[in-house]
Amino acid sequence: MSSAVEKPAAQLPAKTPTQQLATPVQYLKGVGPQRAELLAKLDLHYAADVLFNFPRAYQDMSDLRAIDQLEEGKLASVAGVIEEVDLRNTGLGKSLLGMLVRQESKYLRCLWFNQPWMREKLQEGRRILVSGEPVLEGMRWEMKHPRVELLADDEDAPAGRILPVYSLTEGLNQSQMRRIVKGVVESHAALVEDVFPDDFLAAHQLWPIRTALPQIHEPENETSKQQSQRRFIYQELLVLQLALAIRKWRLSHQRQAPPLPTSSKIDARITRLFPFQLTAGQRQAIDEVAADMGRPFPMNRLLQGDVGSGKTVVAMYAMLLAVAHGYQAALMAPTEILARQHLETLGRALAASKVRLTLLTGSLSAGERKESLEKIAAGEVDVVIGTQAVTYAVAKSGVEFKKLGLVVIDEQHKFGVRERAALKKAGVDPHYLVMTATPIPRTVGMTLFGDLDVSTLSEPPPGRQAVHSYLASDDQRMRWWNFFRNKLDEGRQGFVIAPLVEDSEAIEAANVQATFETLSRGELANYRVGLLHGRMTPVEKDSAMQAFRAGRTHVLIATSVVEVGVDVPNATLMTIEGGERFGLAQLHQLRGRISRGAHAGYLCVFANPANDETEERLEAFTKTSDGFELAELDFKLRGPGDLFGTKQHGLPPLRIADLSRDTAVVEKARRDAQELIAADPELANPALARLKRMVFHRYGEALDLGDVG
Repeated sequence: MSSAVEKPAAQLPAKTPTQQLATPVQYLKGVGPQRAELLAKLDLHYAADVLFNFPRAYQDMSDLRAIDQLEEGKLASVAGVIEEVDLRNTGLGKSLLGMLVRQESKYLRCLWFNQPWMREKLQEGRRILVSGEPVLEGMRWEMKHPRVELLADDEDAPAGRILPVYSLTEGLNQSQMRRIVKGVVESHAALVEDVFPDDFLAAHQLWPIRTALPQIHEPENETSKQQSQRRFIYQELLVLQLALAIRKWRLSHQRQAPPLPTSSKIDARITRLFPFQLTAGQRQAIDEVAADMGRPFPMNRLLQGDVGSGKTVVAMYAMLLAVAHGYQAALMAPTEILARQHLETLGRALAASKVRLTLLTGSLSAGERKESLEKIAAGEVDVVIGTQAVTYAVAKSGVEFKKLGLVVIDEQHKFGVRERAALKKAGVDPHYLVMTATPIPRTVGMTLFGDLDVSTLSEPPPGRQAVHSYLASDDQRMRWWNFFRNKLDEGRQGFVIAPLVEDSEAIEAANVQATFETLSRGELANYRVGLLHGRMTPVEKDSAMQAFRAGRTHVLIATSVVEVGVDVPNATLMTIEGGERFGLAQLHQLRGRISRGAHAGYLCVFANPANDETEERLEAFTKTSDGFELAELDFKLRGPGDLFGTKQHGLPPLRIADLSRDTAVVEKARRDAQELIAADPELANPALARLKRMVFHRYGEALDLGDVG
């Protein structure tokens, strides 16, 4: 035969593991173009996305039982047919959903409180699998809030296994999703390379990734489930902590800032401007800030304190320390109301000094803003007080301060690492102080503020009055309003906070307008009442606040726009409507508005809690005024999403770790990351090359870390 015949056909080069993991989902077994569109709604586009789409929960089918074999309080699963579904209103917006499941001639009753939306998915005649803790009520077994899964008519109940439960979208059920994931695990899990070297896995007792991936999707037993979860939770948190540790190391070793040391002479000149004695906590925080500012690299410090703990004094000291060395300081506030309040406070304190102040907010005319910017650039202003949005925009637009030495960000947990990174880019780094009166749970502090050193103020300044807090129902309204009016007649002032409306400033404004009209004609008809909400112009807001501060209005009816920093010492009363819609941290911030003066404060929350968790939150609020204690409780009850979601900090969301649950792992990951970076600041060890790539791929842009190098 000729050599031409013997020559093998040309073959395409084999795909690398990386290329195979990047296979579009439509080409995976059991997917196709139509299901690929559904998976795209879940942000699953490639094989790797499906592999790392971890179960959101599990259903333990290892104890699938007949109804007559159930044991009280012992977790079990039961398969049967939906015989009957009944949804009842129980008053005050609450409901009870009941379902009767038949298994041959035996019955199991399932109950859900305040979950009316489940009624639609529970159709009589459908086969169903329920899992929960059975309780014998009389002669019948019951499960409260069991987990449910609808079964196809020809589908057997999966006995003896722990089943993954995935997030779904309409058109995709659990059985289909499980089959898709199982196929990808079988074909692609072995292609994934471990970011950890073998000795690291052994030292930290972690499963290798090729063992952990199949087990997290279909665990053999409870131990396998926990070990595989631990592997990925730790990895996710370590990668974040390494990114923060690298950023912190670079800020203190590769960036320069002007050293602005204090001295006994400067200290005396600054502290004599304060008309009161500093608390021990304030003195310690000032010493920590001054020590940082005396170094030739940027201070990167978080000052957290409970409501009314006197953080502004610490910020004022830091700003005056910068000015004493001939540098400028910028104070960025979250709202125009607070920016103007800071201007007044600083203006009074510095009236006898030569310190030059200017305001930079959204309501300034183009001419006023241009004049302020020219003065800033010429060094004719020492302290700039502005709203964060405006000052941040100025920093990004390239307008430079003549000699910026310090930036203070006030009252804003939302001003996260990404914004801080952007702010650092312009010119020589200033020193940096961020303040928050929302006490930060420890694990959140270690993650979202993990690149900062922390100073904490926990004691209130002397003379601060207690606030008496009450939780009331509608039948106690008359009694509360009588008390409210009596206090107004004694010369006090008060706030009324209208219900919070998530994601709709327009509806919130309408709510507060309706509350204003009702109270103006009813309970507060004989008093001067003001109005404040987010849709008013800056001039209107300022006018409403000035009238209230000057005592021209007795009561200010407002949205939660007043929660941050508003300081009216004579306001000692507050009514909060729709209290169930507020988080603990928000309620505590609002309470802080009525503890500023010489008289005791009184607050009443009217609420219709829909569940036990909300009731627990509101009860806790009335029982303690310790913001740090409330922050931890709020975090445990609601998780980080409401207040401290990584998304609003510009960081990618966590896939499997939960900051409120995985506290011990957060602490371990932080310690391990600090040790690694202390020994190898840029992760240059070749054995850590994959880990370094993952850190920079995930957080390089968000934390301004640059390329992996």
